[in-house]
Amino acid sequence: MSRVGQMPITVPQGVSVTIDKDEVTVSGPKGELRRHFNPDISITQENDCLILSRPSDDREHRSMHGLMRSLLANMVEGVTKGFEKTLEIVGVGYRAQKTGDKLVLNVGFSHAIEVTPLLGITLDVEGNNRISVTGIDKEVVGEMAARIRAIRPPDAYKGKGIRYSGEMVRLKAGKAGKAIGGV
Repeated sequence: MSRVGQMPITVPQGVSVTIDKDEVTVSGPKGELRRHFNPDISITQENDCLILSRPSDDREHRSMHGLMRSLLANMVEGVTKGFEKTLEIVGVGYRAQKTGDKLVLNVGFSHAIEVTPLLGITLDVEGNNRISVTGIDKEVVGEMAARIRAIRPPDAYKGKGIRYSGEMVRLKAGKAGKAIGGV
């Protein structure tokens, strides 16, 4: 039995959920999200709770049950609170600045990198080295943060690059042959 899939999702005040066959629309104070779900998993709304149920204990139904519940819970949380990921830029001369809605990164290349945000995403720069990615869709926020990090991932030797806030980068030891007096 899926323990995640069995938990009901509470719908807070000000959020409306519309279930139309296999498409669910969740609208709230921050915006509206729409997603198609597997038609085998049934979604019912009772009072202020959403309950998902599956038709059988087949492997596919069990795996989809928890996934669909998590996706639906993230939609409800996104339209009420929203999601945010923070990135840090580490390195001498590395910086970010915002021009219009675009992000301009100077991260050690011969040219500046211009990043256009995905639909529904806002990019903010705090200081010179902190980037905040916010939006209502958790999947798109994570995708945008991953794209920015992929421009210059953290270096394994010096730690320079773009990393998630709180990410620990394990540094490798450099060449030690000359320090010992090797050939």
